[in-house]
Amino acid sequence: VLTIVSMVVSLALLGLALKTLPVGTAYAVWTGIGTVGTALLGIWLLGEPATAIRLACIALIVCGIMGLKLAA
Repeated sequence: VLTIVSMVVSLALLGLALKTLPVGTAYAVWTGIGTVGTALLGIWLLGEPATAIRLACIALIVCGIMGLKLAA
């Protein structure tokens, strides 16, 4: 149930973002946030390794999201 509610909320927020951002930017930001969230939850909840390269790549994704948002 929580997964379905989360998906509905996520899609609703994407719809709101599309009112002010271009489609490409909104989708890239939405996907990036999901990717970072999934990676961090894997580290936190599932005990996946938090190697330096993994954390650096997550940081690069976050920087890319911020760059896209600033450029929009």
